[in-house]
Amino acid sequence: MPAHKRILLKLSGEALMGDDAYGINRATIVRMVREIREVTQMGVEVAVVIGGGNIFRGVAGGSVGMDRATADYMGMLATVMNALALADTMRQEGMTARVMSAIAIEQVVEPYVRPKALQYLEEGKVVIFGAGTGNPFFTTDTAAALRGAEVGAEIVLKATKVDGVYTADPKKDPSATRYHRISFDEAIAKNLQVLDATAFALCRDQKLPIKVFSIFKPGALKRVVMGEDEGTLVHV
Repeated sequence: MPAHKRILLKLSGEALMGDDAYGINRATIVRMVREIREVTQMGVEVAVVIGGGNIFRGVAGGSVGMDRATADYMGMLATVMNALALADTMRQEGMTARVMSAIAIEQVVEPYVRPKALQYLEEGKVVIFGAGTGNPFFTTDTAAALRGAEVGAEIVLKATKVDGVYTADPKKDPSATRYHRISFDEAIAKNLQVLDATAFALCRDQKLPIKVFSIFKPGALKRVVMGEDEGTLVHV
């Protein structure tokens, strides 16, 4: 039995690059979608928030000196491109996905409307939220916390390159150990960068637990959903 009925999965744009310098790596996106399909087949309702770093990285040089709000809007549009790629890969893998954008681009994707998103989740469709919160100065981490709270997700799953939160950077410190569980207050006291500060505060206030795990570890998403000891749980 899955430990969670409804989850919010936060994927970084960089996760879609695989080993490429930028863009979307086909084999990587297919593998991720198959991991997501496996949990949807268990009856888990899945909402996804996706970042845009893989696309924005390709134009980041040109954004030097650019107005921050303008650069953030470019980043939001990059997340919509990733959301479309993810939804189409899901379609090819026999799943039904809906992309909802926080910025109105009606010819391409439907706007984010909360009751509609809830309806899609109840129908077993994967809902992919694009364009972050729709506002500059807020990250896609914050969008994940916000949408997770709005749709009543039981947990926010932060998919990263590292399989949890460690006492120190495991790449630099071989003696670093993984936290299995840690409270929000402990994470703040130890200055552990789980999510950005705004997203973290929102999850803490809404008593929305966060699970940090590696999306590159085969079967990790399923183990997290089953409540097994995978990654790090940040709890109230």
